[in-house]
Amino acid sequence: MFKLAVFLKPYKKECIIGPAFKLLEAIFELLLPTLMALIINNGVGQHNQDYVLEMGGVMLLMAVLGFCCSMICQYYAARTSQGFGTTLRNTLFKHISSLSYVEIDRFGTSSLINRITNDVNQLQLAVAMLIRLVIRAPFICIGAIIMSMIMDFRLSLIFLAATPVFAVILYLVISKSSPLYRKYQQKLDKMALILRENLSGVRVIRAFARTEKEKERFYDANDDLTGIAIHVGKISALLNPLTSFVMNAAIIAILWTAGFHINSGTLSQGEIIAFVNYITQILLALIVVSNLVIIFTKAVTSAGRINEVLAANTSIPDNPSQISQVMSNSSPSIQFCNVSFTYNQTDNMALEDISVTIKKGETIGVIGSTGSGKSTFVNLIPRFYDVVKGAVFVDGINVKNYPLHELRKKIGIVPQNMMLFTGSIAENIRWGKQDATDEEVITAAKIAQAEEFISKLPEGYNTHVSRGGLNFSGGQKQRLTIARAMVSTPDILILDDSSSALDFATDAALRLAIKKSSQNMTVLIVSQRASTIKQADKIIVFDDRHIVGFGSHKELMDSCEVYKEICLSQLSSEEALL
Repeated sequence: MFKLAVFLKPYKKECIIGPAFKLLEAIFELLLPTLMALIINNGVGQHNQDYVLEMGGVMLLMAVLGFCCSMICQYYAARTSQGFGTTLRNTLFKHISSLSYVEIDRFGTSSLINRITNDVNQLQLAVAMLIRLVIRAPFICIGAIIMSMIMDFRLSLIFLAATPVFAVILYLVISKSSPLYRKYQQKLDKMALILRENLSGVRVIRAFARTEKEKERFYDANDDLTGIAIHVGKISALLNPLTSFVMNAAIIAILWTAGFHINSGTLSQGEIIAFVNYITQILLALIVVSNLVIIFTKAVTSAGRINEVLAANTSIPDNPSQISQVMSNSSPSIQFCNVSFTYNQTDNMALEDISVTIKKGETIGVIGSTGSGKSTFVNLIPRFYDVVKGAVFVDGINVKNYPLHELRKKIGIVPQNMMLFTGSIAENIRWGKQDATDEEVITAAKIAQAEEFISKLPEGYNTHVSRGGLNFSGGQKQRLTIARAMVSTPDILILDDSSSALDFATDAALRLAIKKSSQNMTVLIVSQRASTIKQADKIIVFDDRHIVGFGSHKELMDSCEVYKEICLSQLSSEEALL
C-alpha cells in the first residue's frame, strides 16, 4: 500500500492540515471531561452558579471550535481522497492502455474493470479515513489514558491491563480476514466476468435457450461470493462486540474500584465522572479503530491488486527514439524472416519458421484452414505480439525499431471482431484520422461501399452508433470498420476476414474500389473465401502453422495441393480454373 503513497504527493498540504485540525478537535474533546469535573467539584458542589455558567460557556465554545475543526478536516479529506482516486484511475487506465494483448489476456477484462473501479474506491475510502481518523482515534485513546493517569494512576492501570487483550483481538481478526478479502475480490472478478458475458451475449443466450442455465451459473457464482462475504463478515463482526466487552469489563472494574476511593475520600465525585467520560471516549475510539482495521485490511488487499497491474510490464516495449535507419523505396513493404511465434511459452507454436517477402503495392490474399495461423500472421505486422524467433520488417526496418505509434500509423487494420464505438458514424470513421475532412470521410465510406446505406439514413453521417454498433447489421459494421481503416490512406491495409458478412456483389465491388484507390498501398486480405482472394497478385496459403504455398492463383492451383482442395471445395472446376 505504501507504493501508492506517491499519488498523495500533490496533496501534501491537505495531508498535513487535515489531521492537524482533527488533532485540535481531539484536544478539545479530551479537555471536556476535565472541565466537567471542575464544574461538578467547584460549581455544583459549592453551589456557585456563575462558575457553572462560565465554565459551561467555555465548554460550548470548545465544542463549536471542535465542530469547525472537524468540518475543515472533512473538507481536506474529501479533496485528497477524490484527487487521489482520480489520479490513480488515470494512471491505471494509461498503464493498462500501454499493456500488450498478452498482459490484458492474463488479467482479464472483468478483473481490470473491477480493479480500476471497486479497488480504487476502497483505497479512496482508506485515504479519507487516514486523514480523518487514523491520528484522531489513537490520540484520543492515548490522551484519555494519560488524562486518567493524571487523575488516578492506580485506576488507569486497569486500562493498561486491557490493552494486550485488545491487541490480541485485533491480531486474530486481521490474520483471519485478510486472506478472505483477496478471495472475495477474486470471486467478484468471476461474477463480473459472467455478468459481462451474459450482457454482451444476450442474443446468443436467448437464441440457444440457455437463459435458465446462465441464471443458474450466475446464481452459483453469486452464492459463492455471498458465502465468502458472510464468512469474512462474521469474523469482522466479532471485532466490535469483543472490543466493547473488554472495555465494558474494564469500566465495571474501574467503577467497582472507584467506589472504595470515593468512600475513603481520595477521589471526588467530579473526578469519577470525568474518569467515566474518559473511559467512554476510549471505548468509542477503540470501536473506530476496529472499523479502521476492517477498512485498511480491505484497502491492503485492493492495493496489492492495483500494484500487481502497475508492476506488470508490457511484453511489447515501445521504442521512443526516432528511426535512425533510412527507409528505401526498393525495400519490401513487409518481410518475415524465419519467424516463429507462440502465445504462451508452454504452448505449441502458433507459427513456425515463416519466411515471406511482400513488395510495395501488392495485393496479397491469405487463406488456410481454421487455426492455421492466418490472423496470428497479420497481428505480428503491427506488433500486437512480438515474435519469439526471427524478425518482421516493414519498409526494410525491423518492427521492434519503430516507435509503436509510428508503426501503427503506417498500417490500417480491420480486425475480425467488428468493434464500433458510441458516437456518430462520422466520429467512428474519424478514428482512423482525427482531422479527416468531411470529403475524406465520404471518400472512405464510398470505397468501403458504406455510402450506399449511410445516405439512406435520416441523419446520414450524424446517425448515432449504439454500443458495439448494435443498431447496424454485420455487413454494415464491416463496411464502417473498413472505412475507418481507409480514411487515413495507410501504407499497409490489413483486412482480417472483414468481408465475411458481405454478399458476393458487395465483396467484389469493395475489392475493386480498394484496388483502384490503393495503387501504392500494400493490401493483405485474410479470408476463408477463395473467390475473395483469387484475384490477388499473390496468395499465401497456411496449413498447420506453416506456409505451404505462395504465388498467384494459377500457380498455386498447379503447385499447392492444400490451396487446390480449398478452391475446389468452394468453387466449381470452371470457376477455379479462371
